[in-house]
Amino acid sequence: MVTMMAIFNNPFGSGGLGTALKTLTAIPWRGRESEDFAASLPWFPVVGLLLGSILYGLSLSWQILLFPPWAAGAAILLAAADIRLTRGLHLDGLADWADSIGGLFHREKRLAIMKDTSLGAFGVLALVLAVLAKWIVFERLVSFGSTICLIPVFIISRDMMVELITTLPYARAGEGMGRPFVMGASTRQRVLSHGATIAVCIPFGPFFLLLFCLGWIETWLFGIRCRHAFGGITGDLLGTANEMVAMTLLMICALPGDRLSSYTGWGWLFH
Repeated sequence: MVTMMAIFNNPFGSGGLGTALKTLTAIPWRGRESEDFAASLPWFPVVGLLLGSILYGLSLSWQILLFPPWAAGAAILLAAADIRLTRGLHLDGLADWADSIGGLFHREKRLAIMKDTSLGAFGVLALVLAVLAKWIVFERLVSFGSTICLIPVFIISRDMMVELITTLPYARAGEGMGRPFVMGASTRQRVLSHGATIAVCIPFGPFFLLLFCLGWIETWLFGIRCRHAFGGITGDLLGTANEMVAMTLLMICALPGDRLSSYTGWGWLFH
């Protein structure tokens, strides 16, 4: 703990963790929050660690209940918990981004559509597809006892938000939820966030280090699209990136089925 606090320059005292929790989750926080929003960026992966651990704990608790195995029921529980813990914030961003597709080639129109609180047809379809995908992937992970992968994947997806915040300008001329984070962001926060993410992925083995690389590539490509289509990043686009990266990596984890556990850790490299 002392080492971690030294690495992050004691953000507990500055309220960086509190700001990250308040921004990304519905988890109560009674401690201080930082007035410097960028100070919370290195704590984004830690929030992902917390969320992934809670969902993993729920999946384990479900397995010890005195009922016959019911993977679909556990998957619904995990999907609902994921939405509740994050207030559906990232899904809301995904829906707004999907609606902005209707703006075609007009940048300002796309930004205006994302800011509109009403939900269009594209947004509804994106939400339905995203929730359905979560349920299907969670069910497969539960069926094969592979929900441990939720922890590194949730860490990586939150870290990729920091990647975008620290490498892209803010797209809107006025105020927005993402502006305070982007305006104060620096390479230091990016390095700290990536370093913490890689440090947690290392014990899970090279497979999850590969997932980190794949998540970064997907984020880089999405960032290129954001710069071209929107002129930068917004809060909605950050939420979209989180959902895209998390779902892509979870689908990859679900593909091997019961063989995923064979690739967790480092031991399999020496057989």
